[in-house]
Amino acid sequence: MGNKNLGIIERKATIFNVQKYNMYDGPGVRTLIFFQGCPLRCKWCANPEGLLKKYRVMFKSNSCVNCGACVSVCPVGIHTISNESLKHEVNRNIDCTGCKKCVDACLKSALSIAGEVKTISELVEIVEEDITFYEVSGGGVTLGGGEALMQPEAACNLLMACKQEGINTAIETCGYAKMETVLKAAEFTDLFLFDLKHIDSDKHSQLTGVRNEQILENLKELLRRKYNVKIRMPLLKGVNDCKDDIENAMEFLMPFKDYKNFKGIDLLPYHKMGVNKYKQLGIEYPIEGDPSLNNEDLDRIESWIKKYDLPVKVIRH
Repeated sequence: MGNKNLGIIERKATIFNVQKYNMYDGPGVRTLIFFQGCPLRCKWCANPEGLLKKYRVMFKSNSCVNCGACVSVCPVGIHTISNESLKHEVNRNIDCTGCKKCVDACLKSALSIAGEVKTISELVEIVEEDITFYEVSGGGVTLGGGEALMQPEAACNLLMACKQEGINTAIETCGYAKMETVLKAAEFTDLFLFDLKHIDSDKHSQLTGVRNEQILENLKELLRRKYNVKIRMPLLKGVNDCKDDIENAMEFLMPFKDYKNFKGIDLLPYHKMGVNKYKQLGIEYPIEGDPSLNNEDLDRIESWIKKYDLPVKVIRH
């Protein structure tokens, strides 16, 4: 598309990843753009590098040979070699500038920087590279994160630009935003992939750091206004998989059962794909033990939901 409005300051988005040929986050083949910044702190978060809207140093200590090449090039002194252990250390109290000089200097690819700023035009061009795949498969672009609605102007601009190019749009959202923000994004969104992490607000707060009243109001309003919504339920054994919790969630959704814009429920079993990122960021993984569900667990939860005659599918990565 390119920037057709030369001379005008263009909206920018802070992202931390672009995943092409995605088959899980919306219909068809999709390009998934990960926005940085999230208002929740889910204990099982698989993308901790996307929680803060800032550059994050990712450090693989097992790959590091403690050569110190990064120390001399970092303009703000984030990298040091310990006088005691003679090993490379990252000072997490200093904000990274995103210059990536340390990444270029590292001989063993032990360093990477999560976070980059892109204009909307740049993002649209990336999305458009695979437009043939979208046309054949019924796919398009999905905004994820983090939480795209933490950057509402950029998210809406990108969605609107994609719609103008005839590209199908989706948002994967935790739903924790002002209703006016959600409804503004809805104008340019073909499908909401809306997380329902726990139906009980107290438990939701314990698991994510926020209560869910605003989330549930936003969900109801989207459904009432006939916007397409698919519910996504992350599942962790012993955390949010008991029969009462599942049935209470289904009771909440039942009034919308016959709405054509209610597109069913995806169950998202806990996985460990993000665990190594916590070590690279120098933070402790919040979950103790292994809350993975086996096939028998998932079949049981699926059967509870099917009793309500609601469409449900287990998403297995």
